[in-house]
Amino acid sequence: MFLHYIDLSWRSFKRTPMVSLLMVLAIAIGIGVTMTSLSIHHMMSKDPIPKKSAVLHHLQLQTMDEGETYWSKDDVPFQVTYKDAINLQNANLPYLRSAMYKAGFSVHLNSPEQKPFVEAVRLSSKDIFEMFDLQFIHGGTWTQQQQDDIAPVAVISKTINEKLFKGQNSIGQSFYLDDIRVQVVGVIEDWETPVKYYDTNNGSFNSAEQIFIPITLGAAHEVVTWGNTNGWKDEPDDTFKDLLVSESLWLQFWVQLNNQQEKEEFERYLMSYMQQQQALGRFNREQLNYNLFDVMELMEYRGVVREDNKIMVTLSFMFLVVCIANILSLLLAKFLRRASEVGVRRALGASKRQVFYQHLVEVSMIGLMGGVLGIIVAQIGLWGVRISHRGYGDLASMDVTMLLSAPVIAILACMIAGLYPAWVVCKTTPAIHLKSQ
Repeated sequence: MFLHYIDLSWRSFKRTPMVSLLMVLAIAIGIGVTMTSLSIHHMMSKDPIPKKSAVLHHLQLQTMDEGETYWSKDDVPFQVTYKDAINLQNANLPYLRSAMYKAGFSVHLNSPEQKPFVEAVRLSSKDIFEMFDLQFIHGGTWTQQQQDDIAPVAVISKTINEKLFKGQNSIGQSFYLDDIRVQVVGVIEDWETPVKYYDTNNGSFNSAEQIFIPITLGAAHEVVTWGNTNGWKDEPDDTFKDLLVSESLWLQFWVQLNNQQEKEEFERYLMSYMQQQQALGRFNREQLNYNLFDVMELMEYRGVVREDNKIMVTLSFMFLVVCIANILSLLLAKFLRRASEVGVRRALGASKRQVFYQHLVEVSMIGLMGGVLGIIVAQIGLWGVRISHRGYGDLASMDVTMLLSAPVIAILACMIAGLYPAWVVCKTTPAIHLKSQ
């Protein structure tokens, strides 16, 4: 019976091609606009590291004196000071953890054959690769000894390896970051993440860094941050050493806590650390406070999905409703023109339910065709977003979930639009139309 309904629907489509085509175009444009905004929202809000998002925790410490305020929703600074980051990095704890910050250099081989280029670099501990599941192609991370000895070593991505060494195994090769000569100890796959969740302070949708060096090189070579530095205290800031011992906030700190017990143990350590620092004249607050968010909690806390994006999704669905209203009127006109035909079918024994189902199948076919065409419209829209917003390169795309959602939403939208016209036409009284034949 279902195949028979499809056959009848196709015949109906061919009898009224212009009206049917208008309906397909209407739902295609509605779906295209809706899926463009919905796909971006979906990519912004999806879990960027689903296997580990629950165990990776971002630390914030309330270091400011009593009475000082910060612009976060709970008054806790987003970043940590250098001395807190290094103290926690060097603490005798069994957890993977990494203090880190963003910097940048002119990258070159000190050779006329290779043109220098400017590249962002992440200074971090060696644990960053295991914590964030960065996959090595050649070599591995630097050792703890190299990190402690401030060894000039680096891990580079596949793209940087291609630029500098033409994609060859470059372990042991050297290149320059400004005038610092570093040796390659590892090559990883490019770090591709739609949301830069590990450093939301410096552009949530910027590209991830592709060069990594030990954080100890930062203090040794006075590598300044390319990210935000938030100061709240009147302190000397003439030299880089002043910055290192100041209360300025400019580093991120992440720790991997694999279960609730580890989290509670680390939280107890944090309280004892802050009390210890309080005894040294810092953390001058009656109530010691900190945040320890996992990845998804941090994204919610930082409002990674902005309100304007949510408004765009709402507006696009409102546009889809307008398209559905237009389709409803076209369907009503089309179905009522066939009232006499339906009357004959009813007289020959077709039930109201069968007539109703047949028309729903017809609108579903229109929805399916509109959904497929809508995917093409959405791809054009996403392409437009990509070329007009550099930071949306990875976000303006449709994954499998969105590709499958487009025809489903289109079919549901058309079925909603077709419910009333199908109900009206299935109530056709056979006697009236038989008399008119």
